[in-house]
Amino acid sequence: MTITIAASGDAAQAVETVVPQLVSDLVASGITAQNPTLWGPDAEDESAKRLGWTEAVVVSTPLLDEIDALRDELAAKGVDHVVLAGMGGSSLAPEVITRTYGVELTVLDATEPGQVLTALADRLERTVLVVSSKSGSTVETASQRKTFEKAFTDAGIDPVDRIVVVTDPGSPLDGQAREAGYRVFNADPNIGGRYSALSAFGLVPSGLAGADIRELLAEADAVTVELAQDRADNPGLVLGAVLAGTSPLRDKIAIVADGTHIVGFPDWAEQLIAESTGKQGRGLLPVVIGTSAPEITAGLHDVQVVRLVANADETREVAPGEVEISGSLGGQIMVWEYAVAVAGRLLDINPFDQPDVESAKVATRALLDDRPEPTPPAFTAEGVEVRQVGGIEPGDTLESAVGALLSHLSDDGYLSIQAYVDRVANPQLEEVRDLLAARTQRPVTFGWGPRFLHSTGQYHKGGPANGVFLQITQVPETDLEIPDSPFTFGQLVQAQAAGDAKVLAEHGRPVLTLTVTDVAAALPVITAALR
Repeated sequence: MTITIAASGDAAQAVETVVPQLVSDLVASGITAQNPTLWGPDAEDESAKRLGWTEAVVVSTPLLDEIDALRDELAAKGVDHVVLAGMGGSSLAPEVITRTYGVELTVLDATEPGQVLTALADRLERTVLVVSSKSGSTVETASQRKTFEKAFTDAGIDPVDRIVVVTDPGSPLDGQAREAGYRVFNADPNIGGRYSALSAFGLVPSGLAGADIRELLAEADAVTVELAQDRADNPGLVLGAVLAGTSPLRDKIAIVADGTHIVGFPDWAEQLIAESTGKQGRGLLPVVIGTSAPEITAGLHDVQVVRLVANADETREVAPGEVEISGSLGGQIMVWEYAVAVAGRLLDINPFDQPDVESAKVATRALLDDRPEPTPPAFTAEGVEVRQVGGIEPGDTLESAVGALLSHLSDDGYLSIQAYVDRVANPQLEEVRDLLAARTQRPVTFGWGPRFLHSTGQYHKGGPANGVFLQITQVPETDLEIPDSPFTFGQLVQAQAAGDAKVLAEHGRPVLTLTVTDVAAALPVITAALR
C-alpha cells in the first residue's frame, strides 16, 4: 500500500463506525465509475460533469510527450524561466508539485502591483508565461496575460513564442489563444479546478518547469486500484471518515506538514477541502499550521489534527486524538480527492460546486465599474487606517479595534486573516497567525489575497456563520496599468478586498480592515496591537 493512515481518538472511532457503511453503499466503486447520484438529486447535474479526475492518469498520459517536447524546444531557445498566471487550482497544484520536485516556478496568483512588477522584471528575456484558466474570464489571469503580452512586445519579443495557454476546449480563452497563435493545451472539461492537479492544469506548468510529471502520474496510478475497491482499508474511505465522520463533528481540520517530503501540500488541500465542503451553512474548515502551532496543544473540541509524516514507520505511534498520513505526492493527491468527495456525501452537500465564490467577483466588478470614493477610515493610528463592517465598534485605538473584532469570536468560531499585500516581499506577515491563535485559543487561518478568494473564500461565505475576519491591505507605492483595461492593478486589488468585505458583512460576518502603505514598517505596530 502506497498510502498509510493511522488514526486515534474520535477519528479512529469515525473510521470504525462510518467506513463499513461507505463500503456497504459501494461509494468507492461508485466514485470510480463516475456515478453522479452519490451526492443526492440536487447535486446530480453538476456531479455528472465533474468526475473526470478519477481517470486523470489515463487522460493525461498522452500529454507527457507533448510537454517534454515543448520544454526542449524552449530550452533550445534559452527560455528556461516559467511564470504561471493562474488562480485557485490552476496555481496551487503546480506550486506544490514544483516545490516538492525542487524546480523553479514563479507562481503569479496576485494582483498586488508590486508583486506583478517583480515578476515582470525577473528574466523576461528567458521567460515563458503559462496562462491557466478554465474559461479565461478570471480577471486576475486575464489582466496578467495582457500585461505580459505588452511587456514581451515592448522588449521586442513575439508573445506567440512565449505564451502557452491551458484551458478547456471551446472556452472563450481557447478561441482567443488559437486566434492569436499561442500554443494551447486543452484540459478535460469534466474536471473542476480544485480537482485538476493531475490534468493539464497541473502538469503543463510543472513539466515545463522540470518536475518529473511521469513519476507523479505513476504514483497516482499506483493507488487507483485500491481507491476503487469497496474495502475497509481503502485510504480514500478512511480519510473521508476522518474528515467528516467524527461525532460530534470536528469541523476544523488542522493540517500539519510534519516530516513529509511533500512541500506545501496543506495549501493545496486547503482549497480542495474548503471550496468543496463550505456551503449550505456547513462544511470543513482547513487550517494550515506548523508543528508548534497553538491549536495542536489547545485541546479544542472541534479541531481534528492531521499530520503529513515521512513514512509508514512514523504512523506506528500516533498522538492521542490525532491522525497521521504518509505517502507519495501523486498518491496523496488522489487519496485526498477521493476523501473530500466522500466527505461531501457524509456532510450531505455537493462537493463539486462553489455557489458563493461568484458573489465576491460580482461585488468587485461593481466597485470597478462605479469607482466610488474610498470609505473614509473610522480612524488612523500610527500610520494604520482602520475600517470596519459587520457591526464592529472599533473605538479609537488599534488595540480596541482588534479587541472589538475578537469579541465576536464564539467558542465554535474561527478567525480568518486575509492579507492583500505583496506576499513575495512580505512573507513575515504570516507570523501573526500563531500570535492570534495563542491569544484567542481558537483556530486561525491565514490567506494571501486575492489568492484565498479562489480557495477558502467559498467557505467564508457558504460555511458556518461563525467566522470573524481581519483584512490587512496595502496602498501600493507604485501602481501598474493593465493594458486595455479601465482600471489598474492597484485599483483591482483594492476593489477585491472591499468587495469581499462587503459580501462578508452581507452574510453577517464582522470584518476589520487595517490599511498600510509600508507593510514592513507597519508590522511592529500591527503586531503590538494583536498581542
